[in-house]
Amino acid sequence: QVQLVESGGGLVQTGGSLRLSCAASENIFRINTMGWHRQAPGKQRELVAALTYGGRTNYQPNVEGRFTMWRDIVNNMVYLQMNMLKPEDTAVYYCAADKGGVDYWGKGTLVTVSS
Repeated sequence: QVQLVESGGGLVQTGGSLRLSCAASENIFRINTMGWHRQAPGKQRELVAALTYGGRTNYQPNVEGRFTMWRDIVNNMVYLQMNMLKPEDTAVYYCAADKGGVDYWGKGTLVTVSS
């Protein structure tokens, strides 16, 4: 079982930046895909960015060019740098891992962007 712990959320003004971190309990090289998802109040959870085993990153169109996801294999960490934040980016952000077809989730970290 993969345990994931997010950190780095908080309150930021429009146009500001935040960096989210996700600590994995095991070697992330054993994980097929790592992802960041978010869920805004009253909305469904959506994929923000995903990083495959091979190192390919995909982004939701709404965050392309503003968000960057990468991994630190040595320390089993995954990051999401969020720049030019907008009020519509306000949500709980979750780190997720797909290992062997099983999805694992962190408890989430709240990001609030004030206008």
